[in-house]
Amino acid sequence: MKHTTLVKTLLSTALGTTALAAQAHTGHGTSSLLEGLVHPFGPDHLLAMVAVGIWSVSALPANKAWQGPATFLLALVASAVLGMMGLTVPYLEHAISLSVVMFGAMLILAARPLPPALGLGLIAAAASLHGLAHGAETPETGFAGYALGFLLTTAVLHIGGVGIGLAIKRWLGRRSGLALGSLGAALSAAGVYLFSQLAA
Repeated sequence: MKHTTLVKTLLSTALGTTALAAQAHTGHGTSSLLEGLVHPFGPDHLLAMVAVGIWSVSALPANKAWQGPATFLLALVASAVLGMMGLTVPYLEHAISLSVVMFGAMLILAARPLPPALGLGLIAAAASLHGLAHGAETPETGFAGYALGFLLTTAVLHIGGVGIGLAIKRWLGRRSGLALGSLGAALSAAGVYLFSQLAA
């Protein structure tokens, strides 16, 4: 799948899932949109979402690379609705930090990728954790605009990860496995650091 087609698919998925979000709660304030756009830039969310894009183009067949980001976006908005309704899990922020460690491990193994169904299942599980956190922080101005914001930012971060992954494959060739392993190790280390800050 060409890069431009993947970009269009991600943005279409983000906009499509927002329609589902709009049915869950009314209110489209500009302030809620801005809060949604900014929310995914926390380090744990940002690292995870970029990693999904990198993993998808590195471990999935070229014509199925869109499935990783699309899975994350769909699970993200569904769990955000649940989070908005009050559902949570114990130690949610700790689990989100550990999801960054997991994505790092997935990049380390990208040269010998997991079965696609398992990889996508892990992405969906991690996205659900991130979505619960997003939903729990829904502003009073409304969920729909907020959901649109965080879905668009998430799609952009996925696209950034796709771009990084494609650049690694194109420019490093046979050394791409080493680059992905090093990137994955750094990502896992960042996740461990984030977890340690929460545990302190």
